[in-house]
Amino acid sequence: MAVRSTAAPPTPWSKTLAEPNIHETAFVHPFSNIIGDVFVGANVIVAPGTSIRADEGTPFHISENTNIQDGVVIHGLDQGRVIGDDQNEYSVWIGTNASITHMALIHGPAYVGDNSFIGFRSTVFNARVGEGCIVMMHTLIQDVEIPPGKYVPSGSIITTQQQADRLPDVQARDKQFAHHVVGINQALRSGYICAADSKCISTVRKELTKSYTSNNGFERSNDVARSSLGVETVDQVRYLLDQGYKIGTEHVDQRRFRTGSWQSCTPIQARSVGEAIAALESCLADHSGDYVRLFGIDPKGKRRVLETIIQRPDGVVNAPANFKAPTNQTNKSYSDNGYSNGSGSGKLSAETLDQVQQLLAAGYKIGTEHVDERRFRTGSWQSCQPIEVTSTQEVVSALEECMENHQGEYVRLIGIDRKAKRRVLESIIQRPNDPVGSSGSSKSTASAPASEVPVNYSARSAGTATSTRLSSDVVEQLQQLINGGYNISVEHVDQRRFRTGSWSSAGQIQTRSAQQAAAALENYLNQYQGEYVRLIGIEPKAKRRVLETIIQRP
Repeated sequence: MAVRSTAAPPTPWSKTLAEPNIHETAFVHPFSNIIGDVFVGANVIVAPGTSIRADEGTPFHISENTNIQDGVVIHGLDQGRVIGDDQNEYSVWIGTNASITHMALIHGPAYVGDNSFIGFRSTVFNARVGEGCIVMMHTLIQDVEIPPGKYVPSGSIITTQQQADRLPDVQARDKQFAHHVVGINQALRSGYICAADSKCISTVRKELTKSYTSNNGFERSNDVARSSLGVETVDQVRYLLDQGYKIGTEHVDQRRFRTGSWQSCTPIQARSVGEAIAALESCLADHSGDYVRLFGIDPKGKRRVLETIIQRPDGVVNAPANFKAPTNQTNKSYSDNGYSNGSGSGKLSAETLDQVQQLLAAGYKIGTEHVDERRFRTGSWQSCQPIEVTSTQEVVSALEECMENHQGEYVRLIGIDRKAKRRVLESIIQRPNDPVGSSGSSKSTASAPASEVPVNYSARSAGTATSTRLSSDVVEQLQQLINGGYNISVEHVDQRRFRTGSWSSAGQIQTRSAQQAAAALENYLNQYQGEYVRLIGIEPKAKRRVLETIIQRP
């Protein structure tokens, strides 16, 4: 594999002519450039169009398992250094399992910690980003130190330490997302290296043939070995086992596939790739004509880490099986098969019971989310245990269990259209100072989007906003922003640009009246029908965002 790497040029500040040190297991695309004293660790992937140029600031250190994606620029000033994890000085240090995504700029002196994620077109300059941070798209981080485990929303400008210290914490789903990106790029690295080696494919197929042996000693033919599981699926199994995860499988027929009613295959206890493949093959054979999916299980967190469909009713998938991001049920324990069947204790209001009955009668799925008072302002809701039951009594029991487990927090009821995979209802059923949510009454219309569910939100005090279109939690967020003295603005984006995060400003809401602000929001929803619309809260002094929440989806 030809790699475009050159020594640093002689300059007034350096005549070392240092050359890059690239580990043999790393993949560096030939359409990228690496110049000067750059260490590239084991299992790193450097994508096309990347420029890593240690000709001014130097040296650079890129730790193992990190991915540097297309168009990334890494450079450094002659002056200024950071202390790496090995206690030596560097112009740029990037830790292990980090993701530096498309078009990002890391300009030294800069430090990016282990397991961190830097989003599209974001800039880190003269700054430290701590371990486990998630920095989303189009952000600027300059002259600050981001504490470990912090979440930086898209479009943020963090240039003071006070701003950095007030950032929200990373949530479990954010960590899973970052872990998923690392897994994807590790699979890509293996694939690119294999693609460059003409002997690789034949060697892998021979290994698969040897490993496809059941406990009864029956060795499958080469044709079965090639057609039943792809090389990428085997690579995924190997990856999961290497990470210490358990492996599980589920199946579902075509009728139940649309409702997501998956059933478990026999648990896989294997700790070797060969035994795991044999168990997967057994599940495929037992459920031919069904969908079958593979997933990993974190034994400590009791959560799913990857899900991939490896068989469909029309035959086994032969195409490359990419890692699939977990669904909203990723926090579900592998052993959970159901929930409490106890009867309700009367905590829920009559309106909430009516909502539950309407949702179930319409065939919608029901979920619950909770958030504490601090995170309520940022819209960082977390899921309670998934509700798989379909009787009103069992659903009510599950709702009350969530409320009981999260006393002193906001809890909201979610209605989900399984087919369209969208929310049809969001209704707060518990507040910190009003456990049963009696002050709000929210009635569902089965076909309305989440942002358009009619809500009769009764005001608690004079001047509180009311709305016939906004969900109750959006109305309450709006009220809190106004009470806190924050500026309010609105952004919109169509479906095509939503994937790139290219939001456009719709304008600011200048009024300090909650009722007028709610009316202005509804006007924006009408103006941008068929688009995503989000509500923004801005701290006027620090000029930073304190809230980003989508209030309308196409």
